[in-house]
Formats: sequence, C-alpha cells, structure tokens
Amino acid sequence: MSFESVSENLEFCDNLAQHSIKGQLLTIEACKRILSDASVPLLPLLQAAYQVRYRYHQNTVSIHIINNAKNGNCPEDCSYCVQAKSSDSPIADYPIKSESELMAEAKAAYDNGAYRYCMVFAGRGPSKGRVKKLASIIKEIKKNYPIQVCLSPGLIDDDDATHLKEAGLDRLNHNLNTSARHYQSICSTHTYDDRLNTLYAAQKAGLETCSGMIVGMGESVADIIEVVLKLRELNTPSIPVNFYIPLEGAPLKEKVDPFHALTPEYCLRILCLVRLLNPTAEIRMAAGRELHLRGMQGMGLYPANS
Repeated sequence: MSFESVSENLEFCDNLAQHSIKGQLLTIEACKRILSDASVPLLPLLQAAYQVRYRYHQNTVSIHIINNAKNGNCPEDCSYCVQAKSSDSPIADYPIKSESELMAEAKAAYDNGAYRYCMVFAGRGPSKGRVKKLASIIKEIKKNYPIQVCLSPGLIDDDDATHLKEAGLDRLNHNLNTSARHYQSICSTHTYDDRLNTLYAAQKAGLETCSGMIVGMGESVADIIEVVLKLRELNTPSIPVNFYIPLEGAPLKEKVDPFHALTPEYCLRILCLVRLLNPTAEIRMAAGRELHLRGMQGMGLYPANS
C-alpha cells in the first residue's frame, strides 16, 4: 500500500469523527467502507469512534442487568431464540413472576445502586389484562423506589403504550433485530413492521425507547447499514448490539454459522458504525460479546459506552 493510500485512509477515519460530532449523516459508501474495506485500518477507525464516544459520554461505562420476568412458552417462531415455539431447547419455562417477586427484585436493584430496573417478558405481546397488571406493578415500584423503570413486553399498540406511560413507565425496549428485507428470514409469525409500529406507539405515548439489533444471523453488510440507519432515524437513545449465539435447539443454529462472519475485527467495525451513525446514543455491547470479540472485547469500549 502506498504512502498516499495510507494517508487517505487515515484522513477518512478522522473525517468520520468530525462528520459524526457535527451530526452529519455518513454516506452509504462510507458505511460500507467502515464495515468491509480492509484498507481502512482498525485502530484509527476505533480512535475515530472513541472521539465521538468521549464527546458525549466521556469514559463512563454503564452496566445493564435485566430481570427475566417470564421465560419460555412463546408462540412466536423467531429462529434465533431458544424460547420460541420452534425451538426444542431444554430451557426452564416459567410464567410471569408474582408481584411480590418483582417488587423484591426492584428493591434489590435500588438497594444495589441501580438507576433503572428492567423487566423482560417472553411472548408475542401482553393481553389487555396483562397490560393492566403490569401498569399496577409499575405504579407500585415507582411509589416505593425512586428508580426508572424499563419494560420489554413484546408487541404493543398505542393504547397499551399510553396506559403504561400513565402508570409511570420510563422506557420501553423492543429490538428491531435486523433489516426489513432480512426479517422474513428469521421469523414468520410477526413482521419487521410489527416491531417498528411498537416503537412508534412507544414514542407517540412519550416513552423513551431502547432498540437494537442482532448481528451474525446471515444478514448482509447492506442489512446492517439499513437497520443502523433506521435506529438513527428513530433517534433511539439506547442501542444494544447483540452478537448471535448459536444455542442448541434454536433452528437458526442449523442454518447459520456466525463464527464465519463475526470475527473480532468485524464486530468492532459494527460497533464503530453504530457509534458514528448514532453519536449521542448509549451504545451497548450486549449478548455474545465475550464469545465473538474474545480477547478484543475491551476494545469494544472505544465505540460503546455500556
């Protein structure tokens, strides 16, 4: 590689940081280069992402722990998930935890210094009766503990979102997971638009949103760029980036080998893209980070802050 080429690639990385800090949208060609142009060196790319991360989050790191409040017996067929009806993984199924259990866990979260308590429920989405019950639990948590509450209930509509907001819910989590084009390859029982409409309902009700993606499910570079751009368009303040874990029993394990695509360097490039396109957001290294980033996991905190 010539000196001129090296200089151009270093300048490209520096310009990425400046464009991102100014809130300017990167071109599709620039996004493709970040992910797949081997001549763009990784360390200067990480430094560019770090400049943006430091501008908005300094060197702070948030740690997130969720309460799995209902596990298994899900009627959906998301092929990556061991809780899906299409999975034969021997997981421990259990119904929604009791209100006393959830309250005790909220108290433990608060007592241990957490500023947000997040409950996650398996299933397509809550019934109207379940929404009413969740609203009651949220009210009780907020009455007893000065802590933010996040909920991951599945698909909801405008009325559900409004009811939960009025109960005191602060944030709703619902991941887009992948692009609109690729979504039908991983699930047939609901659509990408169903997920997107849940996020619209949350935003309409005034709820903060947390939404992210799973990479390594056979998607293309274009799919990754598309979903990251959509999260930017939604102005998503919290973006978890999950790296697919091929667990036994999940149908996708027989179709996709994530280890072929998700090298540590590629995972870092994905995190850089998410940061550069979403400069102010909380970028979270989520599931699969140890498995796929391996010894380079610490470098993920150059773009990510959680």
